[in-house]
Amino acid sequence: MRVSVIGQGYVGLSVAVGAASVGHVVVGVDSNDSLISDLKKSQTFVPGIKRELLNELITSGSYIPTTNLDLIQKSDVVIIAVPTPLDSNKKPDLSFLKAATLEISKTIKNTALIINESTSYPGTLRNLIKPIFDSNSKVPFFFASAPERIDPGNEVWKISNTPRIIAGLNQESTDKAIKFYKTFCSSIYQASSPEVAEAAKLFENSFRQINIALANEFSVISNLLGFSANEAIHAAATKPFGFMPFFPSIGVGGHCIPVDPSYLSYAAELVGAKPSFIELANQTNLNMVKHVVGRIKEELGGKLKGLQIQLAGIAYKPEVSDLRESPALLLIEELEKEESVVTWCDPLVAEYKNQRSIELNPLVDLGIIISPHKVIDLKVWLRGNTKVFDLSADANNYGWPKFL
Repeated sequence: MRVSVIGQGYVGLSVAVGAASVGHVVVGVDSNDSLISDLKKSQTFVPGIKRELLNELITSGSYIPTTNLDLIQKSDVVIIAVPTPLDSNKKPDLSFLKAATLEISKTIKNTALIINESTSYPGTLRNLIKPIFDSNSKVPFFFASAPERIDPGNEVWKISNTPRIIAGLNQESTDKAIKFYKTFCSSIYQASSPEVAEAAKLFENSFRQINIALANEFSVISNLLGFSANEAIHAAATKPFGFMPFFPSIGVGGHCIPVDPSYLSYAAELVGAKPSFIELANQTNLNMVKHVVGRIKEELGGKLKGLQIQLAGIAYKPEVSDLRESPALLLIEELEKEESVVTWCDPLVAEYKNQRSIELNPLVDLGIIISPHKVIDLKVWLRGNTKVFDLSADANNYGWPKFL
């Protein structure tokens, strides 16, 4: 098949490479000139995609990175994988999705299967994407939803073995979408409608947001009661049924967990429902940074002014360079408000706001572990007997007790 993927970020590139690797000819379109230039040199920031494979696919003509939308003509399948962030009011911002849909509808002249992988609220495919095509083209298209399930940096669950939820606007669209995804995905779940598929993605991450908020609230309570929330959660996790461990953190980051619940809230409000749990979870997680700074002040004698504080890992999660919604950035802001001297070590990020990553300094007044990438040698702090607070949201022991 000839496949076009609109958007070459974490999701779009992963899908493009997955499809190209099994023999499809894939056109990867993105409006970012710099990104496409890097891809043409087989350079990518997306974890799990090896430069050697990218070079092989480009050299063979199986993968064509471009900014030229005209190359999508004669495609059998067009996949939309563009950002769907929140606006300044924490409401869905579908401007990228609308713009991409409009351009595709005006460009492609042949019947094709249009698949939306971009996360959005239930009804987006039926009530937004299809009407744009109907208004701008006389071509009879097929439409399906297959919400992305990319977990950057996950070495176990990849695009090939992560189950895909798929549903079309009619059975023929569903069948075509399933046939396509089966060529590079081993597990397919057919939903009864695109709305169910769209809602499933939002519920997955709302579930995570709410449970992380519960762990964070539990951390606040356990601190006042004088025991470790982390240890209590480990103990609870010995139960072999009916429990799934979530660990406290300074908040949630990335594109999914901080964003998807707000899309579900928006959909709920449209029909007059009040998403109380989601709103409370959002607020609980957003409040964690200030709570943590308050605890750090308490532990360090009530004053942070002038203290040298260094963060290990400022990306939103280990093994990625992604800073989207990273709570570490809010932590830096709050520590600077307290007039701390803040530095950070994150070789994957390298540069942020004209500041650069620096090696771990064992002489700082406080080290804080946020996202412990494997390339960060935390033993520097262990050998230097540095005072360290481990705020990482996982079950691993890096040499210090968890702070939360």
